[in-house]
Amino acid sequence: MNVLVVDDEPVARRRLVRMLKTMDGVTVVGEAADGDSALAQVFESDPDVLLLDIRMPGETGLELASRLPENAHVIFVTAYEEYAVQAFDASAVDYLLKPVEVGRLAAALEKVRRLQVPQDRKSLEELLRQVARRDEPPRVTARSGETLRVFDPREIVRFHAEGGYTAFRHGGRNYLLNDTIAALEGMLREWGFARTHRSELVNLNSVRALHREDDSVVVELSDGQRVPVSRRYLLAFKKALGIAGK
Repeated sequence: MNVLVVDDEPVARRRLVRMLKTMDGVTVVGEAADGDSALAQVFESDPDVLLLDIRMPGETGLELASRLPENAHVIFVTAYEEYAVQAFDASAVDYLLKPVEVGRLAAALEKVRRLQVPQDRKSLEELLRQVARRDEPPRVTARSGETLRVFDPREIVRFHAEGGYTAFRHGGRNYLLNDTIAALEGMLREWGFARTHRSELVNLNSVRALHREDDSVVVELSDGQRVPVSRRYLLAFKKALGIAGK
C-alpha cells in the first residue's frame, strides 16, 4: 500500500511517516505541506491512500479532497472534538484523531485495504463542508452586572481558578466564569490552550518564555503574567509547545 502524508505541521508529518515505516506492506511515497504540492505528488506517485490534514493554510483538506482522483482513498487527520469525530464514524470516511496512535493508524489502513469500491466523494464533501464550517472557536461568556459579555478566547492569555470560579483578564478588566478549568480545557484544547497546573490554563500563542526558578518552572506570558507549571503537567505542556526534550 502506497501512502502520501499531507500535513502542514512538520512534527506531525514526521511522526506519521515514522509510524508508517514500521508497518509491513506500507510504503511512504511522499510528504506534502500544502494542497498544491500534494496534488502534484498524487499524479506523480499514484498513492493508494492519502493521510490528509483537514485544516491547512491556503487550500484546506476539504478543497484538496474534492480535486483528487476517485481511486485515491482519503484518511483524514483531525483535531476536531468528539461530536465531529462521531460524524466521521457515521460515514464511510475514516479519520485519525491527533495525536495519532500507531494502533489507530494501522486499523485505518486496514479499513482501506478492505474497501471494494471507491469512497463516496459526494458524501465526503458534504460531510466535510458541515464539519469545516466550525472555523471559529466557541465563545466565552461572562456576566458583568446585568450584562452578558462575549469574548473570543484567542484574545485571552490565561484562565485560572479563583475562589470557586474561573477568572481571566481582558482589556484591563478581570472577569469570572462558572466554567471549570477542566471544562474550558476540553472546549479550547484544539484552539491552542493547555494546562500548566490543575488550576491554570494558558494560551500557547501567548507564551514568551519558560523560566527555571529553584526547583520549579514558571511561564511568562505576553502581557507579563507569570504562571507556575507543575511537575505533573510539565512534559505535556512542553509537548504542546513543541519543545519536548529541551
